[in-house]
Amino acid sequence: MNWAIETQNLRRVFRGGTVRRLWRRKSAQNGNGETVALDAVDLQVKPGELFGLLGPNGAGKTTLLKILSTLLLPTSGTATVDGIDVAKDPERVRKRINMVSGGEHSGFGILTVRETIWMFAQFYGVPGRVVRERADRMMDILGLTEFAETKVSKLSTGTRQKMNIIRGFVSAPRILYLDEPTLGLDVAVAREVRSFVRAWVDEHPERSIILTTHYMAEADSLCDRVAIIDRGRVRACDTPANLKRDWAPECVYRIEIPLWTQGGHPLDDLDVVRSADVEHHGDRGRTNLRVILENGDGIGAVTERLSQRGVAALSVSRLEPTLEDAFLNLVGHGLAASEEKGR
Repeated sequence: MNWAIETQNLRRVFRGGTVRRLWRRKSAQNGNGETVALDAVDLQVKPGELFGLLGPNGAGKTTLLKILSTLLLPTSGTATVDGIDVAKDPERVRKRINMVSGGEHSGFGILTVRETIWMFAQFYGVPGRVVRERADRMMDILGLTEFAETKVSKLSTGTRQKMNIIRGFVSAPRILYLDEPTLGLDVAVAREVRSFVRAWVDEHPERSIILTTHYMAEADSLCDRVAIIDRGRVRACDTPANLKRDWAPECVYRIEIPLWTQGGHPLDDLDVVRSADVEHHGDRGRTNLRVILENGDGIGAVTERLSQRGVAALSVSRLEPTLEDAFLNLVGHGLAASEEKGR
C-alpha cells in the first residue's frame, strides 16, 4: 500500500541545551543526559483515513507532528508523507500538508476573515478564483459568511477558530494535521468543527487527517483508527471499537450513595474491586463511586460491603467500556497526569 504517512523505527533525542529548555520526565532520560521524545515509533496511516493520536502531556505527540510537518528532523529512522521522505525532500512535503492548532492566532488583526483566508491560500499558490469558491463554500458550512468582512481582531475565540479551520482546508492538502482543533471551544462550535472535519474526509477519500486531542469522546466519534502514545512509544493502534474491546475493563459500575463523610473509601480492601474512583457532590448530598471489578459477580460483594457500613446504594448502573477506560489500562494514568508539559 502507498501510505499517506509511514514511520519506521522513528526516534528523536534531545541533547545538551535543548534538554534544559524542556519540561521532561526523569524516566525519559538516559545516562547521557539525553531526553528520548520518540522511541522506535512505527506507524502507518492510510489515504482517506482520519487518524487519531492520543497520549498524556509529554508523550511525544507534538514532536511527532513537528517531524511529519518538516519542522524537526528525526534523530534516526524514517518518516514519509505521501511517499516523500521528510528529511530528504522537505519542500515537496510542505506542498502537500497543512496544520491547524487549537487556540492559535493566525494572521493579522487588521485583516478581515476573507483576506486572512486568501493570504494563507497564496502561500500554497491557490488561484484567487479557487480560493473564493472554496472559502465561500466552507464559510457557509461553518456559519461564517456573515463575518467574512469582519476584522480578525474583532472575532470571538470560536469564530476565529472556525476561520483557522478554513485556513487549513482551503489549500486542499493531501495530509492535514489538526492539533487540538476544538481546544477551548464551546459545545456548539466544537460540534460544528467536528462535523465539518468528518465530512471533509468522507468527501475526499484520497486525503488524510491526523488529529491530536485530549477529548476522548472526540477521538472515539471521529477517528477511523487511534494510536495511543506514552513516553515516546506506541502502546496500541487500532480502531476505537477494537481498543475498547481489547483494553477496556468489562466490569465497570457507577454507584450513587449518600454523601460519604467518614474519610477513606467505603470499599477499601475489597478483593473483587480492581479500582474505584470517588466523586463527592456536597451540594446534592451525594457521592458517586465508579468501580472496576474483577468480574461481573463482584457487584454482590460491593453492595454487601456498603450495607455492612450502613450505606444505602441509591442507584447502581453498569457502564459500557469507553476509550478512556482503554487508555487508562494502557497508560496507567489520565491524559493530564504528567510531570511535564507537552513537547
